[in-house]
Amino acid sequence: MHRLPFILILLVLSTASFAQNPHGEKLKIDCKACHTSGSWSYTANPKLFAHNQTDFALEGQHAKAACKDCHTDLIFNETENTCVACHTDVHSMSVGNDCARCHTANNWLVDEIPELHEQNGFPLVGAHRMAACTDCHKSETDLRWDRIGNDCAMCHMPDYAATQSPNHAQSGFNTDCAMCHDAFGNDWGASGNFHFFFPLTGGHNINDCTACHKNGTYTGLSPTCVSCHLDDYQNVNSPNHTALGFSQNCTDCHNTNGWTPATMPDHDPLFPIYSGRHKGEWNSCTDCHTTGSTATFSCIDCHAHSNANDLADEHEDEPGYSFVSSECFRCHPKGD
Repeated sequence: MHRLPFILILLVLSTASFAQNPHGEKLKIDCKACHTSGSWSYTANPKLFAHNQTDFALEGQHAKAACKDCHTDLIFNETENTCVACHTDVHSMSVGNDCARCHTANNWLVDEIPELHEQNGFPLVGAHRMAACTDCHKSETDLRWDRIGNDCAMCHMPDYAATQSPNHAQSGFNTDCAMCHDAFGNDWGASGNFHFFFPLTGGHNINDCTACHKNGTYTGLSPTCVSCHLDDYQNVNSPNHTALGFSQNCTDCHNTNGWTPATMPDHDPLFPIYSGRHKGEWNSCTDCHTTGSTATFSCIDCHAHSNANDLADEHEDEPGYSFVSSECFRCHPKGD
């Protein structure tokens, strides 16, 4: 008869014990997973409990931390697992609150600065690769990394305004430095890629802008050849371009690699010299145009035999044959 009251007393004590669980009702593991029967001191039994089974694995420096460093009270499930819950944000929220985006649990060093900048659309290449963080990210502290934008002018507007050779502001140059300068370079040397409207190739591949852009003028310059090369055109005598009425578009005969060798591609439709039997049979214009005039030409200087009568024998069946160049051209307009 005394057995029933004893069982009731045990049930009451057991219920009271669960109700007083200092870790809260949501902690469902056995007390023996962390404690021994001789003490409430924390002595983990890895077979029964491992922190890696929770939503926050203990890695790196976190594995060395004391429980109370993170769990300030005994209700463990109420402890936040965000970085800023434990760590003061020394960056003042300028890069967000996820420390793991840049740091690891091992230390606070950042080993992937180039990759992080590339993810943000500003690769650290060329001279930017050697710049200190604070060279670009200027603030009241050395740890605040406010976004400053990817436009060159955000950092280099003072360079733009101070440049005098040439004067960028006066000439209305674009403030996008990459239009003229090589982002992969280590200095301000112009890349030339900006000159796409007038390719700087061959003889035009010069570093002195003022050779063409005189008086500090960088807009409205004519792209025609004679705007720079009229003196060359007028002073050439072999052949005399002015007297012969040659085109003032130098590219008709020349290329940017040099004035020689010159070609005259429009010559073949008139008389083939780059194809047919005359291809490679001449060295200069005066080989045929012996007077220096394109209006006159000589066939018999090259095709004369030791005895002109040999040609007469070959042409004996041709009525009105005469040993003059104009007659040669009349019958052989293509040089065949």
